[in-house]
Amino acid sequence: MSTAALAANALAPQRSPEPAHRSPEPMLRSVPPATTAPSPETTPRRRPRIQGATTDSLPVRACSGEVLGRHATPTRQRPEIEPSTLRLTRRGRMLLTALSVLIFGSAIVVLGLRVTGVLEPGPHFTHTVPVQVAPGQTLWSIAQNTNPTEDPATIVEKIADLNKLSSPADITPGETLQIPIAG
Repeated sequence: MSTAALAANALAPQRSPEPAHRSPEPMLRSVPPATTAPSPETTPRRRPRIQGATTDSLPVRACSGEVLGRHATPTRQRPEIEPSTLRLTRRGRMLLTALSVLIFGSAIVVLGLRVTGVLEPGPHFTHTVPVQVAPGQTLWSIAQNTNPTEDPATIVEKIADLNKLSSPADITPGETLQIPIAG
């Protein structure tokens, strides 16, 4: 039995009797009770007011497929999504975030210290010796002669710092420089 027919049967006691000249269609509208029987031609049908509607048409009512000659087909069911095996609580997420920040932060600190030279093992200077600059001699050659096992670039930089030279070319023959010796 269709939904329209079921609704008609449910509303049957509330309806007034149908006139004999009308077609047998399911009656879903209710007729207001009246003291005298009004004729269907003189009584206008009351339409519901829908806010925002620009036309005076009635709202569309749904009907079942059986009224149209169609039978209901079962709908395709969606497969159930299985929950993931790992579920983190709020405390677990906070712990994971803190651990990530700790690892990332320590990597940044180690990399920063490595770039600035704090973690690089450099030569350890034990004492300084005075050296007089000969004609044609450079800081590079002095660094290679005094510290043959160390990197000359590091020694040149240390000589310039110790003697307050603005550049390695600021030396003159006969000048006495303090040269650090790695020990």
